[in-house]
Amino acid sequence: MQDRTIWWEEGGVGLIEQTLLPEEYREVVCADVPRLVLAIRRLEVRGAPALGVAGAYGVALACKNALEGHEGDFYRSVEGAAALLRSARPTAVNLAWGVDRVLSVVLTESDPAKVAARALAIAEQIADEDEETCRRIGSYGAELLPDECTVLTHCNAGALACAAWGTALGVIRSAVEEKKIVRVISCETRPLLQGSRLTAWELSRDGIPVTTIIDSEAAYLMQKKEIDCVIVGADRICTDGVFNKIGTYMHAVVAAYHQIPFYVAAPRSTFDPLHTMADIIVEERGREEIASLFGRTTLPDAVPVKNYAFDGTPLSLVTAIITEEGLIRAPFDHPWLMP
Repeated sequence: MQDRTIWWEEGGVGLIEQTLLPEEYREVVCADVPRLVLAIRRLEVRGAPALGVAGAYGVALACKNALEGHEGDFYRSVEGAAALLRSARPTAVNLAWGVDRVLSVVLTESDPAKVAARALAIAEQIADEDEETCRRIGSYGAELLPDECTVLTHCNAGALACAAWGTALGVIRSAVEEKKIVRVISCETRPLLQGSRLTAWELSRDGIPVTTIIDSEAAYLMQKKEIDCVIVGADRICTDGVFNKIGTYMHAVVAAYHQIPFYVAAPRSTFDPLHTMADIIVEERGREEIASLFGRTTLPDAVPVKNYAFDGTPLSLVTAIITEEGLIRAPFDHPWLMP
């Protein structure tokens, strides 16, 4: 088993095929950018930091294939691949960040052979930085947790959502390393069950106590005082709010009502100081994710669906954002959030 969620190998970009977990562990290799884009759209690879790494590796892959294939204009080919990568998941800001960080290097180099080598070096650097960033986030976040606590988390913000370690789950892992007693409640996270399929899989493999609940059970557990804090990841942090997996906002509202700390764990690359929540295009996914379950139709054909992948949580509901450089608290006037 690989040490990382996504990596570079001779044939292309390797990744853990997350749609098969927990039933089957499989590694796949994306030999070209269209296959990598399909993997991103199908959620074979997902999670904001991992998408940043995927975008970076995707540009390196485009350079490699353009150089080896001698197909048309090298730079036009790479820029076209970069545009395709950016469009794969519009709400997650890290994807475009990873693409653009490598592309900026590509466009300043005149020798295609040198471009391909530099692109891969920068992509590998981004992957290395991501793991180090997550460990720093984990260290800062662990300080917030009591010596014994129960943490609620939503979706998957663990090693599977990053190159390694994780953001929200990285905080939990770091706290456990510090000998704190941490129990985790993972919301199943409908409709694709990232909380039960991925978060529960990760934590159970690590020997960290985890119990999975249906999403709508979280409020009742908060009412019963069985949750000490909530920790989630983020796909984009704007000047006035946080976008994360759909359902995050309702957990934040209920946590605020019950005076339970609500923490967001995310790296600098997830911050978007140029936009407010109202500016963001929220990805809508297909009907089939809601209208069927375990091979059975669960909705009449004539009934439409709304299947937003993310929701926005105002910063007024966030206790603190945990970053690789420390904590950001209200009034959230940090430079990363200033236009």
